[in-house]
Amino acid sequence: GCAMFNHANIRLPLAVDRWLRLVIVTPDMHRVHHSVERREHDANYGFNLAIWDRLFGVYVAQPAAGHDGMEIGLKPWRRGEPTRLGFTLALPFRRLRG
Repeated sequence: GCAMFNHANIRLPLAVDRWLRLVIVTPDMHRVHHSVERREHDANYGFNLAIWDRLFGVYVAQPAAGHDGMEIGLKPWRRGEPTRLGFTLALPFRRLRG
C-alpha cells in the first residue's frame, strides 16, 4: 500500500501535499530521493512517516531543478540496459564503474 502511494506518479494539490508531508511521506516528497543529484538522492529516505527524515537531518523539501526539471535515476544505469531482465538480475554482482 505505502509503496504504491510513495511511488505514484501523481501530484497532490499543493496545500494537501504541504499538510500531509508533516505526517506521512507524499509522492513529491519521496520523489526527491530518486534524483541524480547526490544532495537530493541522499535525502528523504522515509517511507511511511515523514518525521524520520527531519529527525535525522536528511529532509529536502524540493529538488533544486523543481519536480518538472529534476532528472531521476542512477547515472551509471540511465542507458537502456537496466530495462533488460538479465542485466537487472546480474546487477548485484557487478562492480560500479567510475
